[in-house]
Amino acid sequence: MLSCGESSGDLYAGALLRELRALDPAIQVRGLGGPEFGAAGGELLEDYRGLSVTGLTEAVGKLAQSFAALRRLVDSARRDPPDALVAIDFPDFNFRLARAIKRLGIPVVYYISPQLWAWRRGRLKTMRRVADRVLVIFPFEAPFYEEAGVPVTFVGHPLLELLPDAGAGAALLRAHAIDPARPLIAILPGSRRNEVRAILPDLVKAAGLIAERVPTAQFVVARAPHLDDELFAPLHDWPAGAAPAVVIEGATDAVLAAARVAVVASGTVTVQAALHGCPMVVVYRLGPLTYRIGRPLVHVDTFAMVNLVAGRKVVPELIQDDFTPAAVAAEALRVLTDPAHAAAVRAELAAVRARLGTPGASRRAAEAVLETARAGRRYTR
Repeated sequence: MLSCGESSGDLYAGALLRELRALDPAIQVRGLGGPEFGAAGGELLEDYRGLSVTGLTEAVGKLAQSFAALRRLVDSARRDPPDALVAIDFPDFNFRLARAIKRLGIPVVYYISPQLWAWRRGRLKTMRRVADRVLVIFPFEAPFYEEAGVPVTFVGHPLLELLPDAGAGAALLRAHAIDPARPLIAILPGSRRNEVRAILPDLVKAAGLIAERVPTAQFVVARAPHLDDELFAPLHDWPAGAAPAVVIEGATDAVLAAARVAVVASGTVTVQAALHGCPMVVVYRLGPLTYRIGRPLVHVDTFAMVNLVAGRKVVPELIQDDFTPAAVAAEALRVLTDPAHAAAVRAELAAVRARLGTPGASRRAAEAVLETARAGRRYTR
């Protein structure tokens, strides 16, 4: 059984399932996932896209759906016990599921560990109780779990093996008639509905300010799949002085490969941008109440994963009140107008990439999952 939420978790789930099937073609996997999980051959008991939001207050409206999905997964495991549960991130849901599955005597592998080292560290006790093994994708996570007595393995980052070929950026420029001689600014407002609603309007305003200083600037909006059109209504108010935005769905990596600078909602995409060597401005905004409740629980000074991997702030973060159109434009313009600064950022991003391990994370994770399943004495192949 596998359980993931959010588009990045679904991407990793699909990659993991392909490797599991390569190791054992007869394997069957069912659970909570999305299109990538389904395309890789997983049986979707529930689709995560109806459950995924950010924020404490925002999640309240999804509680009924979440508990219904949880009951269905547990009932399925009770009727036909799987050899193991693989939980991918999505901790508010997956911790509840893991506890219930563990009570059935089924081993639990937690892959893509939630950021317990960053906030709500009290959940480490839950992880210690429910996880037979934790598979982490960032090198600094392994010592955190080792010190807490949690069995842990660093497998590397799966995005290293999921990058498109080197010509993806140039192909995207050709396909959309984007001039490679003019600077391209990528706008990535997030993959969740509430993220796009809170972030995109100010990014549209920032585009107008960038165009005032760099009239040759071109803009592309990378739209996550399966989002409602109404979320992108702010694009109808695109600044008159800016070149029209090209909206591209489902091509994040190609967009980042082609862009001179990207403005991104904090999340997995910051790692994707780093892997492409694309300088970025990281932004985020939560509901005011969610931010006030959550901020005291955070134990790190930076939010963007690329900065956490680097161990210092190598790209700017504009969070909550610091996130304004003027601030976004100023940071993007610094990359566009200062070649020495842009080169220094790209060098820092290359160092981040080097710290993320070597390709093959999904295969290493699949091997660890099968090892744990066999140790649980259900899996016999």
